[in-house]
Amino acid sequence: MDQETFVPLSIADYAAQAALTDQRSDGGSLAFPLLGLFGETGSLLSEVKKKQRDRASYRGYAGAVVEELGDVLWYLAAVTSRAGAPLPEVFAEAAPRIDASVAITLAALQPAVMTRAGEPTAEFERTLLRLAGEVGLLLTDLQEQGSAARDSLPRSRLVTIAATLIQAANEAGVTLEAAAVKNLAKIADRWPRVRHYPEPLDIGAEPEERLPRKLVVEIFERQVRGRTFVFQRCNGINIGDRLTDNAMTADDYRFHDAFHYAYVAVLGWSPVIRALFRLKRKSAPKVDEAQDGARATLIEEGITTWIFGQAIELDLFAGMKPGDLPFDLLKHVRQFVTGYEAERCPLWLWEEAILQGYAAFRFLREHRRGRLILDLDKHQMTIEPFS
Repeated sequence: MDQETFVPLSIADYAAQAALTDQRSDGGSLAFPLLGLFGETGSLLSEVKKKQRDRASYRGYAGAVVEELGDVLWYLAAVTSRAGAPLPEVFAEAAPRIDASVAITLAALQPAVMTRAGEPTAEFERTLLRLAGEVGLLLTDLQEQGSAARDSLPRSRLVTIAATLIQAANEAGVTLEAAAVKNLAKIADRWPRVRHYPEPLDIGAEPEERLPRKLVVEIFERQVRGRTFVFQRCNGINIGDRLTDNAMTADDYRFHDAFHYAYVAVLGWSPVIRALFRLKRKSAPKVDEAQDGARATLIEEGITTWIFGQAIELDLFAGMKPGDLPFDLLKHVRQFVTGYEAERCPLWLWEEAILQGYAAFRFLREHRRGRLILDLDKHQMTIEPFS
């Protein structure tokens, strides 16, 4: 059986793929990518400071450096593209020892063998400061020259930035190719050009243990002995516990099961709803214990509560559309579900689930009752009124 041949990523290929993801409708302004380049360099410095402060406990340093270097590379590609200075040419000038007559790969910019630096060095920090300074000078040029700077950015400064980036990657022991590949994977995870919905997580389960592909649930308030509770009803039968906000200050969290149903409809995942509908995968004991058990349920409830805290600060995500949720929020969600099957769900799918859940929650908050309509095949949950 033939092994798959590894093809090194060329600078031109990376620049082309990065350009496809630069979709800001700002007329090709340089301000956004330059600010991004400056900001990501600052983020790299922040990772250095975190590791210096918490040398023993901060274990995410190495991975964060790879990610941040990839982000710096993306913004540099955007700057060079908008400035009319092709990225391969800029890197060819930054590394003159390379034969520019052939397609330059990212791997060719660095030594063939490098040792990953487990901790930041003083040289690495100085190089990052120099990188930030060079980007700052470009921002100053842009500010002083206005829109004319787009066509007159000093090419030599772009070359210096590229050379400094190579030096920073060398000092960190990180290949720019690895950073670029991780960057493109992150973009596809969060902002894909084409959304390919994955198969349901329980597609291999016994039919009677799968989450329902179609489901209608009514959620409504009712007074009981002077107190207001939220009830759920499916096929005319009350299900689950009657709920209150469980908070000192009323915030309507009593309607939060809408979020769990959105996870079912969009992600095909919810240990909470599996428990509610007695759909635990008992035929696969390890799956039942690890994916449908108490810890998984607590993880889901924890995610839901944590997102709610963020949503309160953002008007319950009203007016937001796919692509608008904070990237850090989605990254934290991924960290929550690490080790569970929902980790396989791309971030853009998580965003769809969150936005659909909050659309239903806002409806319930306003109307105090609604009928949730779940369609797993369409990865969709909608809500409609009922009397």
